[in-house]
Formats: sequence, structure tokens, C-alpha cells
Amino acid sequence: MLSEMDVANIKKLRIKPGAKFSLKDYETKYKGEVLNKQEAERLLEIGRKHLAEIQDKLYAHNHHSVLIIFQAMDAAGKDGAVKHIMSGFNPLGVKVFSFKAPTSHELDHDYFWRHSLALPARGEIAIHNRSHYENVLVTKVHPEWILNEHLPGINSMKDINDKFWKKRYKQINRYEKNLAQNGMLILKFFLHVSKKEQKKRFIERIDDPSKNWKFSLSDLKERAFWSEYQKAFESAIRNTSQNHAPWFIIPADDKWYARLAIAAIIYKEFERLELSYPTVSEAQKAELQKARLVLMAEDDGNGVKKEKPAKKVKKLKADSVKS
Repeated sequence: MLSEMDVANIKKLRIKPGAKFSLKDYETKYKGEVLNKQEAERLLEIGRKHLAEIQDKLYAHNHHSVLIIFQAMDAAGKDGAVKHIMSGFNPLGVKVFSFKAPTSHELDHDYFWRHSLALPARGEIAIHNRSHYENVLVTKVHPEWILNEHLPGINSMKDINDKFWKKRYKQINRYEKNLAQNGMLILKFFLHVSKKEQKKRFIERIDDPSKNWKFSLSDLKERAFWSEYQKAFESAIRNTSQNHAPWFIIPADDKWYARLAIAAIIYKEFERLELSYPTVSEAQKAELQKARLVLMAEDDGNGVKKEKPAKKVKKLKADSVKS
């Protein structure tokens, strides 16, 4: 099974609650010797089948929902991860949402509002490509944008201080804890890409006409705030990685490894739910057998009815002998 494959040391990738760390301590490339690209792609194909099987149980069980969050710097591979990992899921039970800058209408609500509208129902999976964490990431790098939220007591940049951010982290923890206590499995992935690799991917987008649409000058503008974003990610992950909503830091320079590691983690976390198909009572089983008898006796469409089940025929023969 995928969870048994030693493709990623999940314990190392998972951030413990309250852990103090630096992103510099985490690799952006796969350093192991077990895997190569070809083997990873083969394992990922197996993994997709396993995920499809467990998704079917999630839908039938209908007690849990799953929220998968991807956050990263631009060009880290969020779109590719969604495409390659989730392609094995039944699209009827999966919804993908990509969040951009909030509209004026969305800013008239609390910052959870638009994300709450995109939460999964029981039995479903929702994937958020960027999420409510943008409100402690991009807004922390550009705190002046907080003023657009028209929050009470926040009248100037002076009000957006450390106390403000600590309060917002607590709000996020309360929000996610409430979701988890109501049956939602929350998995949060930070795709950790290096500045060097981002530069390489930006150039590829510029040089490849089929990828030009993926690049904008705003991407280059935000790259200038690289250090600020790294600090914002560190702070957000430190303050919001909880047992009920863990963060995983995924080396993202090698896309093939990142995709396999994410798939392995998702499958492992799914297993914790101990999903199973619903069982039926003896009375329901009896009703199912009655329904089967009715179906077996139906006209096949050629004017000839199916023979009655063998047990029924034997019983009739026995009755005729007695008479």
C-alpha cells in the first residue's frame, strides 16, 4: 500500500504544534537515494488508484469531509500537484478552488467567509489552491492591504502590530478546530521551493509560448519580497500547525518527488479515519434478497421471463410429489 512505501519521512515533513524551526533547515530538493523520477511516477500511479478506492469509502461512509490546502511561493508547483495527484479521484466528489485577491464584496465580509463557502460537504474533498492563509501571508508582507478590510479598531498601519497577527493566528486555530471537531480532516501543504528553482521556472514560462500566460510582472514584483515571504510562512506554520490541522513542508524543487510525497501523506492521513463501507442489518439483507428475486423474475425484453431461482423450483417439485 502507498502508506507503507518509504517515499517520504512523513514525521520529518510534519510540523509539530509549537515547533520552532527555520525554513532554511528544510531541504527544497529530494536528497534520498531510494527514488528516481521514473520510479516515483510508477508509485504515484499506484497511489492514485489507492486514493480513488479510499475516496469511494469516504463518500459511502458519509461522516467525514476532507480539506486539502496548498500554499507556496509562485511557480512552486501547486497547480501541477492538484492535476497529477487528484486526477485519480472521482470528480463528482472533489472540488478545486483557486483563490485570487479578494473582491470588494468579499472584503465586506470576514476573511473566512469566501473560504467557508468553498468547504466540502460530508463525503467530499475540497482542494484550496491558496486559502484563508493568504490573510497572514500576503497581507503580512503588504500590511497596508489590511486597511481594505475596514476592521474596527484598525485605523492605521500602527494598529497592525505583533498583537494583531497573534490574534489572527488564534482566529485561524479556532476556525480550523471547529471544522475538525465536526468531522473535517484538514491537511495543509507548504511547497518549499528554492529561489534558484523559482527563477528557472519563471524563465521557462517566459521562453515557452504555451506557458506565457502563467507569468505576469506581478510575479516578479513579489519575488523581490522573498525574504519577507519566507518569514511570513515560517510564522504562519509555527503558529497554526496543530494535531487537528497539521502543516507539512514538502521539498518542491523536484516536482516528481513533491507529488509522490503529498500523495503518500494524504493516503496515510486518510487511513486514520478508519473508513469503511456502511453495513446493513439482517432485515435489510432480507429485503435485498427479495429485491433480487423480483429482478431475477423480470422479463429480459424478449418476451421470455427468467427462470425462477433453483431453490424455488426444487420446492415446487417437492410439493407436487407430495400431492
